[in-house]
Amino acid sequence: MRRLFIFAAAIAVLVGLFGLVLTRPKRVDQTLLDSVTPDPERGEVVFYAAGCASCHSTPNAAGEEMLELAGGRRFETEFGTFIAPNISSDPVAGIGSWSALDLANALFHGTGPEGQHYFPAFPYTSYSNMTAEDVASLHAFLATLPAVATESFPHEVGFPFNIRRGLGGWKLLYLEPGWVVEGDLTGQQIQGRYLVEALGHCAECHTPRNGLGGLKRDLWLAGAPNPGGKGRIPGLTADQLDWSEADIAEYLKSGFTPDYDSAGGEMVEVIENTSRLSDNERFAIAAYLKAVPVPPIEPSSE
Repeated sequence: MRRLFIFAAAIAVLVGLFGLVLTRPKRVDQTLLDSVTPDPERGEVVFYAAGCASCHSTPNAAGEEMLELAGGRRFETEFGTFIAPNISSDPVAGIGSWSALDLANALFHGTGPEGQHYFPAFPYTSYSNMTAEDVASLHAFLATLPAVATESFPHEVGFPFNIRRGLGGWKLLYLEPGWVVEGDLTGQQIQGRYLVEALGHCAECHTPRNGLGGLKRDLWLAGAPNPGGKGRIPGLTADQLDWSEADIAEYLKSGFTPDYDSAGGEMVEVIENTSRLSDNERFAIAAYLKAVPVPPIEPSSE
């Protein structure tokens, strides 16, 4: 019995060590950024396409206040309430001391400067498809924005979801860099795919999730329950969104639908971001959405 106990204990230790290795936070190799020249003007485009201010500006901010990235917005989910942190250029309260490599680690792997896992309320599952050039350019643009000394609030997440090491296992299952919509796409559709699947992270809201919070990629952009519990986020597949490409591009510019209705709710801030993109970029998004395949099962049956 003693030998059996020792053997079982040794196996448990080995399994535990193997689990620690598998779930350790991943980091980007510095060489990925060595040959990149940051472009702050491109970084501004990335900033708006990625919707950074929509999450990280203060609650009820408007106008130029949207560039004061002090955080504080609350996002309620079934796993707890996540509170957007300060990502302003303040070196203490914000991320002003971060290098471009630190930002790349966060965007590509959901890994913080101290080696901690970030919760996937921060949509690195989408940002992992960004280019290194865009990461470096975004870092350069963020450095030009106001420094705000407001401290970040801790997330309100209970056990067991507050065990960050467990996020390493979650990432093994659901952090899947790579494109969902593939095939014989035009150059315009490929541009739109980058804007939707990577920068715009549209699937984070418009795609349903499983019980562990992973995106159901077979129901890509098919619509989903609102994480806050109120209503439903509409689908963007062709069987649900029958607007023309011109209609979609106009909506992303002005917020007006073909029926002369206007965007509401969280889409108001999304439109504030997409309205700053070029016409070519908005039409690229529209072209991509028309290429998204209709899922094999009805979204209403989820």
